[in-house]
Amino acid sequence: MLSTIDVRKFNTLIEINTLINSNYTDVRSLLTQILESATRLTEGEASSLLLVDKAAGKLYFEIALGSKSKDVKKFSLNIGEGIAGWVAQHNTSLKINDVESDKRHLSDISKSIGFPTSTMLAVPMRIKDECVGVIELINKKDGRHFSDDDLQWLEIFANQAALAVQNARSFEKAREEIHFLQDQIQTDRGYHTLIAKSPIILEKLEIIDRVAKTDSSVLILGESGVGKELFAEQLHLRSARNAGPFVRVNCAALPEGLLESELFGHVKGAFTDAVQNRRGRFEIADGGTIFLDEIGDLPLKLQAKLLRVIQQRSFEKVGSSDSITVDVRILAATNRDIEKLVETGEFRSDLYYRLNVLPIYIPPLRQRPEDIPELASFFLRKFGRETKKQFDGFSDEALEAIISYSWPGNIRELENAVERACVIGKDRYIQAQDLLLKHSAYGGTSSPDGKNLKTALTVFKKHFIRKALEENSWNQTETAKALDIQRTYLSRLIKELEIVSPKE
Repeated sequence: MLSTIDVRKFNTLIEINTLINSNYTDVRSLLTQILESATRLTEGEASSLLLVDKAAGKLYFEIALGSKSKDVKKFSLNIGEGIAGWVAQHNTSLKINDVESDKRHLSDISKSIGFPTSTMLAVPMRIKDECVGVIELINKKDGRHFSDDDLQWLEIFANQAALAVQNARSFEKAREEIHFLQDQIQTDRGYHTLIAKSPIILEKLEIIDRVAKTDSSVLILGESGVGKELFAEQLHLRSARNAGPFVRVNCAALPEGLLESELFGHVKGAFTDAVQNRRGRFEIADGGTIFLDEIGDLPLKLQAKLLRVIQQRSFEKVGSSDSITVDVRILAATNRDIEKLVETGEFRSDLYYRLNVLPIYIPPLRQRPEDIPELASFFLRKFGRETKKQFDGFSDEALEAIISYSWPGNIRELENAVERACVIGKDRYIQAQDLLLKHSAYGGTSSPDGKNLKTALTVFKKHFIRKALEENSWNQTETAKALDIQRTYLSRLIKELEIVSPKE
């Protein structure tokens, strides 16, 4: 017959197994719960769960509980180093009731954090007999020794943790494959994936939803690199023309003579190299949408011809007097001050008013900080796959650097920074120095645009807490447990940071 404590342990195991076999996707919270249960039921003062990185030959502290938990997580171990490293290397459990006299003990960490270790249990987490991590319990309460019974129970908890890791890896792999295939489908169709989390961009997408239903011209404004082309794509994809062609033209990329032929086509013999008739982009876009990027660089002569296309839906090919009629919606974009160009006579006012029927301004990345971590994670998955490296994310310092930086080159610069970090990064997590941000707090002077570290940390905390709330279905009690803070403190942070649930 089971003793009282055995019944408690058994019930705890059932609860955890139920979670593991459910659609419980927050693996870190689940591992924390497993470690908390193991620590409580074997009466340890502190505990850690370390995961093995085979490529780096290291063990990293994934979860740590106890009074020095934050300090412990700054360290990593080589496989074979210390008691946990020995367990990982030999895939064998250890029960040590006189740690100081054990030669495998790495006393540097204990001394550094000021937490003396006297007794310890350390057991491997196994997937198909391979050690993927180690759970260690430190110092049984009241100066007592750990028993064989404690060791056996911890091994059972370690098996549960390994199963949770296995399920999480399978789920993550499947999710990445789905994301990759979705992105690939978009790419194969010639479109990009749009990442949007910030309220300001979600609001823009709501406007685009309404605007897409019309055939009016749209002028998209914003700095270079903010993703104006992606919003043009969304206007097309959400319109009734989405089955038709989406044709892109960069008006700044070609000289005037070639640009006219590119836009409107030419007939054989129109000029020296015109050896055959050629369809222009407007003709190709018939029944769909044409996107004229960098419209501010369009020469005045072509501005007059474009105005006629907008007004009459007709034009002549270069070298021909025959009119061609097309059914095309025109989207245009520029990063220049087009109103100033109108004032100086560099851009026709009548064309400007025709294009500016429905203007949409895309804010720079520095004004939409909620998008930055999401975009960085998207690019990390993309370039991790391309460089054939496995990254688990960004270190806290790297994420703070990303959020505090002003991104003068916007999304294009962020993408380049993450790609660069993936090429040179060596750890499980991208480090701040891998990003090579010249003006961030981690690579140079204070960040531009007057954003100090305090502001950056506030933005980081807001995003971090919001993400934790989302992962726990906005349940504050569960979120507080996952964040290892008091529920009352979490409630205060939510109020201070003005975090609003989507249900409210």
